[in-house]
Amino acid sequence: MTLEELDKQFVLHTYGRNYTNFTHGVGSTLYDESGKDYIDFASGIGVNSVGHGNEKLVNAICDQASKIIHISNLQVIEPQAKLAQKISELYGHDVATFFANSGAEANEGAIKLARKYGEIKFNSKKYKIITLENSFHGRTLATVKATGQDSFHPSCFAPYIEGFVCAPSVQDAIDAIDDATVAVMLELVQGEGGVEAFSKDEIQYLANTLKEKNVLLIVDEVQSGIYRTGEFLASQVYGITPDIITLAKGLGGGVPIGAVVTPHKDIFSAGDHGSTFGGNYLSTSAGMAVLDILEDLYSSNKLAETIEYFSAKLESIAAKYTQYFEKSSGLGLMRGLRAKNADIQGKVIKSCFNEGLIVLKAGRNTVRFLPSLTITNAEIDEGFVRLEKALESI
Repeated sequence: MTLEELDKQFVLHTYGRNYTNFTHGVGSTLYDESGKDYIDFASGIGVNSVGHGNEKLVNAICDQASKIIHISNLQVIEPQAKLAQKISELYGHDVATFFANSGAEANEGAIKLARKYGEIKFNSKKYKIITLENSFHGRTLATVKATGQDSFHPSCFAPYIEGFVCAPSVQDAIDAIDDATVAVMLELVQGEGGVEAFSKDEIQYLANTLKEKNVLLIVDEVQSGIYRTGEFLASQVYGITPDIITLAKGLGGGVPIGAVVTPHKDIFSAGDHGSTFGGNYLSTSAGMAVLDILEDLYSSNKLAETIEYFSAKLESIAAKYTQYFEKSSGLGLMRGLRAKNADIQGKVIKSCFNEGLIVLKAGRNTVRFLPSLTITNAEIDEGFVRLEKALESI
């Protein structure tokens, strides 16, 4: 049987598959079984933050795998404790971290933390969580209901978890706060929702208002965190200190990991939440290696230079191909080109792949770019050459 036949017979069909078989990658270049190379401007949907085959990450994974891959969270795990300390240091605040396996799990943990806060900190229980239109928070029953896009709420999965309110804007979220509201949850840059960044002023206004009202601010940094927007966290770019931050994607460099980060260390008690695999030796050792690599990249100013270089190329495309795109969007290396309609978006993504360039689909007809943070200028140059070829061939 061919690989495609195997997949179609034995794997549940939850994805619209591309059946190109990639065999290996180097940096931000992938190779298929025929030897054709592809510039990777997707990095596994923002996961491969340090690229493919990064020597330091590979060595950390192999070294840890030769010792202990997993025990359980009933014992202390040294790299887990060290990774939690590292997150606190890079963030610059006294926070504690719960480790999970994914962004959806991290957001589930944040929801549970907020709801327990609403139970124990007030005379009457507060449980409602307000989210924003065009948001995306995960695929579990709770996080998919938190997601502010109706297309993710088909009737086949009903009934959904109650207690979520979707607001069209930041001001609408503030206006929706009532006596049962415990938190507002949002992405600072809406990834799946079109790579759309909120303005700094409105986010700071929201953060200050929530503090005055004693309502928690949960920031979903599953995609925007781990230096993707230029700082360790997008929250630092925006100058805010949320009550809860969730992380995943780029933290493990490809090894599954999620994290709930909070200064509210006294809310959860033993048994309130847990994970069999979350924060095990392998994933947290990978996370430590990733943060070491990216901290050096940030401190050397190389990350800022890469962001500037990539952004200039993207802006040039947006200005040149106005027949296809309305604008560029996003922050750092979390970027998008807003196509004029869904047909153009689909043609651009398909044509890019044919030219050996991997880009992504996002909401609001956006072509999404999430290259690895270690991508070289040469790879960026080649990627944009292929992007122009793709656009000229439409």
